This record gives sequence, structure tokens and C-alpha cells, in this order.
Amino acid sequence: MEQENKHNWRTRLHEIIYEADTPEGKLFDVVLLIAILTSIVLVMLESIKPFDLKYHQEINIAEWIITILFSIEYIVRIISVKKPFKYIFSFYGIIDLLSTAPKYISLFITGTHALIALRALRLLRVFRILKLVRYLGASNHLANAIKASRAKIAVFLFAVLIASVIFGTIMYMVEGEENGFTNIPKSVYWCIVTMTTVGFGDIAPQTALGQFIAAIIMIIGYGIIAVPTGIVSAEYAKNTPQKLLGEEVNKKNTPNKVRLNTQSCSNCLEDKHQDNSEFCHKCGYKLHHD
Repeated sequence: MEQENKHNWRTRLHEIIYEADTPEGKLFDVVLLIAILTSIVLVMLESIKPFDLKYHQEINIAEWIITILFSIEYIVRIISVKKPFKYIFSFYGIIDLLSTAPKYISLFITGTHALIALRALRLLRVFRILKLVRYLGASNHLANAIKASRAKIAVFLFAVLIASVIFGTIMYMVEGEENGFTNIPKSVYWCIVTMTTVGFGDIAPQTALGQFIAAIIMIIGYGIIAVPTGIVSAEYAKNTPQKLLGEEVNKKNTPNKVRLNTQSCSNCLEDKHQDNSEFCHKCGYKLHHD
């Protein structure tokens, strides 16, 4: 009986912490995100010297409260899973540890508390809360398109680099040191900044010929922005229509659409299971049900 109660307690804790389909799980994640945002805002306010001088004590206390809460959460996450090391060395486990440790390290090494801003990475959990996992398929299509275009993009970037070196050298010869183009690397830097339409304005051509060349580089810059977009778009369009068509056919022919939830396996921490699944699709472990 005692072992069964312990199992039920851990199962319930696992549902609240690792899943977002239950009211308690949603509340836990929302409170967690609010705490993360509050912590990041506190770090930002602390970097403002007048504000920090006035409210340093209050900010420090608030940061310690949030750090202690995150520490408790980290420990509870470890307790509620059957394989603790699976969580500890997982992506989220490492992020959770990195976001909690800086405040403790600041007790021994000054200045490291600013690393608390790493807690922003924990906002990735918003995908679970808002159920944005369903949209990850579209991002995968884009990633595949970029991957398929990498050779063309690499050649294009190499050509841009060569053009930057050539134009940078020409500008160095035309403008010279007296106009800020003190060396070829700095001239190449100016060319890259101009070609990408950033235009910091820290260096500017003064001669008529230099300004004419700069105008040509700026015009080329607009084309440079469009080329990678066109390459990726072509690859994306090449593979996406059939996929979308298949989805439309499935919507018409299948009355019951397959839905994924945030139910997490307490054995391997795998989530995104289908509704009403009884076993984990990764390790085969039985999923808990109410």
C-alpha cells in the first residue's frame, strides 16, 4: 500500500510538472514562465545603475526567492521521473541547471549573477503551454529547404566575400587613409556593411569616384538580399505543395484527425503522444491515465 501511494504521488507530480494538458499542469507552466520573465526583468533593472542603487536590496531578495523556487523545481523534476539522469543530461535539464546555478556561483565569484539571463532559454517551454508543437512541422519544412540549399548558398556567400574583398581593395585605393580607409581589412569591413545595407556610417567615401562606387555597391546589396531568399523559397516550394495537398486529402477523407498531446513518459521523458495512447511510442513504457 505504501509503495502504491508513493507511485501515485510521483505519477501525479509528474503529470503536473511535465505535462500541460491538465489544469494543474497548465497553471504550473504559466506560473513558471511568469517567474522566468520576472527574473529576467530583475536582471535588466539591476543593470541600470540608478535603479540598482535605489532598489538593490529588494532586487537581490527577489532574485534569491526565484532562485530558491527554481532549485526546488529542479529537485522535484528529478524526483518525479524514474530515470533522473535522463532528465539531468537532457536539453531542458541542462538549461534548468544553468539557469539556477549563477546566483549561487555569485556568492563566490562576483559579477556572474548576470548570467541569470540564461533563464530566458527556459521560455522554450512556451511551446508546450500554447501547444505550438503542432506548428513545428512547418519549421521542419523550412529547415529541410535550407539544408537542401546549403551548397548553393555556400557558393553565393563565397562569391559575396570575393566581391567584398575586390570592392574593399578598390575603395582603399580610391579613398585612401585620409578619408578613413586606413587599410584593406577596414575597407572590406566597410564594403560588407554597405553591401548588407546596414550602413553604420562610421566610414564614408568623400571623393566623387568613391561615392559612385559606393552607390553601385548599395544597389548590388539589394540583389544580394533577394538571392538567398529566392534559393530557399524555390527549395521550399519544390517540396511543400505535395505535402500540403496530402494534408488536404487527409482532412477530406479522414473523419478523425490524429491529435498530439503533451503527455510525457515518466520513463524516457518523451512527449507528443497521440490522444488515448496507452504506451510510449519511443520506449514502450505504459503511460499513466486518470
